[in-house]
Amino acid sequence: MAESKRYWLMKSEPSVYSIGDLQRDGSTSWEGVRNYQARNFMRDDMRLGDGVLFYHSNAKPMGIYGVAEVVREAYPDDTAFDPTSRYHDPKSDPAQPTWLMVDVGYVRTFTAPITLAALKEIPGLEAMMVIRKGSRLSVQPVTPQEWDVVMRIASE
Repeated sequence: MAESKRYWLMKSEPSVYSIGDLQRDGSTSWEGVRNYQARNFMRDDMRLGDGVLFYHSNAKPMGIYGVAEVVREAYPDDTAFDPTSRYHDPKSDPAQPTWLMVDVGYVRTFTAPITLAALKEIPGLEAMMVIRKGSRLSVQPVTPQEWDVVMRIASE
């Protein structure tokens, strides 16, 4: 039996990489993830074709700005081995990489962002990880029901 499609929310600061940058580039590697739980989501659970909510963090307003999809499954994050990279990890071994990345491809930009404040008020999203106090993961799962609610709101 085939695995069912999964959904994710991935955070990026727009000054580092925005939904507009992804639209321009078509796809990008999601490098620099240095949290074990987020890495494990990418390594163990993300699959080709999974849906991604593109979230702008450290922005005014913070929120979901569009949709991407996983276009390449997890592979070694070479920035961990590059001493000139801000993501360099001298303990990471190229023979057994600690850090991984996936590639995401552009799908669409929402007409208006769904702000964090709005997410907190939308019925059906009460348990969404991104609205939980202290939730700082840059890669986090989204349930199919949460995905459906966000897609419905985005098309209104």
